Amino acid sequence: MTNPSNAGSNRPTPDTMADIQLYDTTLRDGLGMEGISLSLADKLLIAQKLDDLGVHYIEGGYPGSNPKDAEFFERARDLDLKHAKLVAFGSTRRAGGDAATDAAILAVLNAQTPVVTLVGKSSSVQAREVLGTTEEENLAMIRDSVAYLVTQGREVVFDAEHFFDGFRSDPAYAIDSLRAAERAGASTVTLCDTNGGALPSEIIAAVHAAREAVACRIGIHCHNDTDMAVANTVLAVQEGATQVQACLNGWGERTGNANIVSVIANLQLKMGLRVVTDDQLARLTETAHFAQEIANLVPDPQQPYVGSGAFAHKAGLHVAAITKSPGSYTHVDPLRIGNTERVLVSEFSGRRNIVEKLREQGVALELTDAQAAHALEQVKQREALGAAYESAEASFELLVRRSLDGYVSPFALEDFLIVERRKHLVGPGDRSEMQAEAMVKVRVGEHLAQVAADGNGPVSALDAGVRKALTEVFPGIAEVHLSDYKVRIINTTAGADAAVRVLVESSDGIHRWRTVGASTDVIEASWLALQDAYEYWVMRWGVSA
Repeated sequence: MTNPSNAGSNRPTPDTMADIQLYDTTLRDGLGMEGISLSLADKLLIAQKLDDLGVHYIEGGYPGSNPKDAEFFERARDLDLKHAKLVAFGSTRRAGGDAATDAAILAVLNAQTPVVTLVGKSSSVQAREVLGTTEEENLAMIRDSVAYLVTQGREVVFDAEHFFDGFRSDPAYAIDSLRAAERAGASTVTLCDTNGGALPSEIIAAVHAAREAVACRIGIHCHNDTDMAVANTVLAVQEGATQVQACLNGWGERTGNANIVSVIANLQLKMGLRVVTDDQLARLTETAHFAQEIANLVPDPQQPYVGSGAFAHKAGLHVAAITKSPGSYTHVDPLRIGNTERVLVSEFSGRRNIVEKLREQGVALELTDAQAAHALEQVKQREALGAAYESAEASFELLVRRSLDGYVSPFALEDFLIVERRKHLVGPGDRSEMQAEAMVKVRVGEHLAQVAADGNGPVSALDAGVRKALTEVFPGIAEVHLSDYKVRIINTTAGADAAVRVLVESSDGIHRWRTVGASTDVIEASWLALQDAYEYWVMRWGVSA
């Protein structure tokens, strides 16, 4: 990195992949965003995606705050993480307490992660007014907590909460909090813009002061309340910070955190810092969309770098220019981050995307150019109807296979009828419940099964009926069940006529896979996702009776 301001300073000038550490806090700080609630399975999926992306640290949650986060760390021990270290988040000991017996400290130890991040106050005002203790005791809380965890063999990151506010009102004390953590053995002291109100000039001055005061790594953690989180993060790196904390798609409390997707792209493509491999960089768009789908959020088409509109052009002078000189109106090559320039997507580029996605999913299909082009057209047609394949890998594979000559579906739903009724329940109180019954005809080769099944709703009844019919031929399918079911309205302005997208996650107790369906009818959308779920299982693991 070329940075004239580094001249004559002891600040490092990172220029290799090992110099900048990516620290993702989506699964803790990011979940403070209004409207987001992830299941334990969702969190594990995102953790694996972050590792695939090349993130160095994944903060999994606050094990001392709720049972779900504590269970996450138990389940996460089975993840096959190739790049990332798992991090448990906690706080410094209580005022007047003992780190060795403090409940919050014990909770992060019990998480058994190689890294622990502790948050502590760097503002003298916060120490007095929020913690209700003295400035001296707050520094002791930092020292004791960090030192104890270091003696237990943990790498410790100190999150200096309210650092920039503290530096603004009492810079000497803010710096003292960093020194206390470093002397106790912290590997990194992270400067937190907790309120998200720091201006770029304040970021530069405070990071410079911190860099001069401590020799350990400097981290940066910015919130986006002034819409400067990504810019402030980049400025901190230019000033010598070598660890960046951020969240997928800028998730986080209030207006969010720095967006790790944009941070990675800016560091690598604008500053020349290789924080991930080229292959990992090309997964940025897919990963960003995957996270939105898992959280049941609509991807922002205007999101920088990875939005569907990030490299889109309307008809006119821009289109005329880019047809003559591709890239005339793009600041980077969108293919490098896995996106496309919409009006310029060539058949070759599209075919390459189909083939590459199959390869990433481990699907051994060799496609000719014509086959890949035909599959691409099928993807476009289904997406025009509302389907999305970023997080529905099983449906994507089936779509490609169905586009090939000679593919025969293992079963067909010939007919179904669903009856719903609201039944009054006899007993104390005035109670009633919805009941549904599905009658289905499913053909497997020459075998036609006609069955009926009940459910607590139309989708539940249809699912039970189809599974019951298929079990006659594929007994193992009885173990398949829906582990997650999400519905999204696609075109909200259409009211009751709006199309919906259904994303289903299925499991047989060993494997997990996701499928998608879209229609103006929620039952049909659900069936399309269910059909893919069962067909995928039969294709991969089904053995007929």
